[in-house]
Amino acid sequence: MKGIKISAVVTFLILSLAASGQVPDALRSDKVITNAQMIGVGATDILDTYLSPERYSGFELRYVSHTIRRREGSRWSRMLMHQGSFAYADNRSGNANEMAGMYAFAYGVHYNWDLLDGRLNLMAGGQADIGVGFLYNTRNGNNPAQARLAVNIAPSAAATYRFRLGNVPLRARYEASVPLLGVMFSPNYGQSYYEIFSRGDYDHNVVPTTVASAPSFRQMLTVDFTFGKTTLRLGYLGDFRQAKVNNLKYHDYSNMLLIGFVRTFKLTHIVP
Repeated sequence: MKGIKISAVVTFLILSLAASGQVPDALRSDKVITNAQMIGVGATDILDTYLSPERYSGFELRYVSHTIRRREGSRWSRMLMHQGSFAYADNRSGNANEMAGMYAFAYGVHYNWDLLDGRLNLMAGGQADIGVGFLYNTRNGNNPAQARLAVNIAPSAAATYRFRLGNVPLRARYEASVPLLGVMFSPNYGQSYYEIFSRGDYDHNVVPTTVASAPSFRQMLTVDFTFGKTTLRLGYLGDFRQAKVNNLKYHDYSNMLLIGFVRTFKLTHIVP
């Protein structure tokens, strides 16, 4: 009896809204979102002469969330990427270790060209990157750690091609970015963190960077396989970052195998 009363009330409300002209006429698809959640495993090569003149090599584990948002009928799209990683590396002698952690966020805007009846998509534009992290050397007594903080502006581009292999739909994608301008935090040569933060001795610690002083490059090649309602992504990520500032050298080279899942869905809004 109670259920009948609730149904009657709901029916009455719907009829009342229809009579007043407040019932929506339709739902319109507006924004298409493609999101990939990936795990990367691979090799890393680290050099930071503030902590050690030695190069350290080891493994890296990385999480990547990559999202493309585009409105139907629009030439413009937005890209959002979150990355979090942890690396563990040894020196050549095997008597010291370094541990590194990083979180990075990128936001990009791109213009799109859809070619070959939609099978080929080309994107070109730019993005802003921010990265924060740390590097810790287990052998050092003084200055055992190095902070990481950098902001960059980078042109970026991507190409996506859709095809089929038998009955399996595939999507291959390649994207790349090259930072041109930015700023980064760095102690000066011989300067301790105690001098920077406890004594407040600033010594060119916020450093402007260009493609000449911090030549870096990121590329990602992926292939999506769709089986039924599930899309699996396999790929390669190459992230090569380096800088020479304040008489210090730094590099972090990563080569990683990616695996993850992809979801594509639409957001809709009500058209009155």
